[in-house]
Amino acid sequence: MRKTLVAICLTSLLNSPHTWAEDGKPSGLPAEVMRVQPTLLEQSLTAVGVLQANESVMIRPEQSGRISEILFEEGQQVSEDSPMFKLDSALYDAAFAQAQARARLSQLEYERAASLLQKRVGSRTEHDAKLAQLRVDEAEVALARTRLEKMTVRAPFTGTVGLRLVSPGDFVTTGQDLVELTDTSSLKVEFSIPERHLQQLHVGQPINLSVDALGDSAFAGEIYAISPSANPNSHNISVRARVPNSEGLMRPGLFARITIITSRDEQALVVPEQTLILQGNQTLIMQVNDANQVEMVPVTTGSRRYGEVQILSGLKPGAVVVTAGHIKLQPGMPVTPIFAQPGSSEGKGS
Repeated sequence: MRKTLVAICLTSLLNSPHTWAEDGKPSGLPAEVMRVQPTLLEQSLTAVGVLQANESVMIRPEQSGRISEILFEEGQQVSEDSPMFKLDSALYDAAFAQAQARARLSQLEYERAASLLQKRVGSRTEHDAKLAQLRVDEAEVALARTRLEKMTVRAPFTGTVGLRLVSPGDFVTTGQDLVELTDTSSLKVEFSIPERHLQQLHVGQPINLSVDALGDSAFAGEIYAISPSANPNSHNISVRARVPNSEGLMRPGLFARITIITSRDEQALVVPEQTLILQGNQTLIMQVNDANQVEMVPVTTGSRRYGEVQILSGLKPGAVVVTAGHIKLQPGMPVTPIFAQPGSSEGKGS
């Protein structure tokens, strides 16, 4: 009988909703809590894309001819308008000299006709005919000069030369591929965002970018163009951003992951998801007041991230909320706060 009474007493103590302090007064159940402090909260959009060169072109000649000289090394950096190929221009040199000779002769004949007209010896018709011939011959000089200049193939922009497809002595035709020229000083990345997020995008908006091939390296860029229309099939908006690449780490064609920061709040109140209690259409949080008693507080939630929820209203900075053990607690019940987060060991009311 005595053993039975002892067992009943122990069971009663273990199931009691209160713990006992040294003075014999109940101090309440231990409750895991946290103090809500303002923190930085960023909302973002994510997307994937492929890196593209800022500019890329296949160098092709505008005239046919035999390659007499190649003026670069493969993989070399070349400047805008620098010569890359020279084609045999002997015929065009002769044509240019011939056109210049004709133009000089026409100039002399025009000056003679103008002098005779001034002395009232020559006719206006002859004067005008010599002037027209001079203009034709001058145009022929300009045409011959242009043809001669095009026998030198120049770089349209500053960039890196790829692997050439021809050799000195090759006869190339108009439009034939010679070598690729690529500008990788900055790269473009194109990606798609669902149309519902259109109002969160704008030109000049910063982005963060990571490339799987480069490990943990992170890069920053900026949106410079947004498509004026959505894709009617996917209902996505195409967006292009430019990413500086002065160190040359990134290459066109690499897969990239893009993060766009759409909002930033440095005073956001964030709590773990398990803190929330749903009752019908209402969201509640157990808060520990100054008397170390539990009270239910209705809150309004905002955005969510990685198991955390933003609280828009209902809590104030510094509030202590219960994060675990809600089932055993009731409003008005005394508790012993146990701060689970490092650096928050002091409790309210202690």
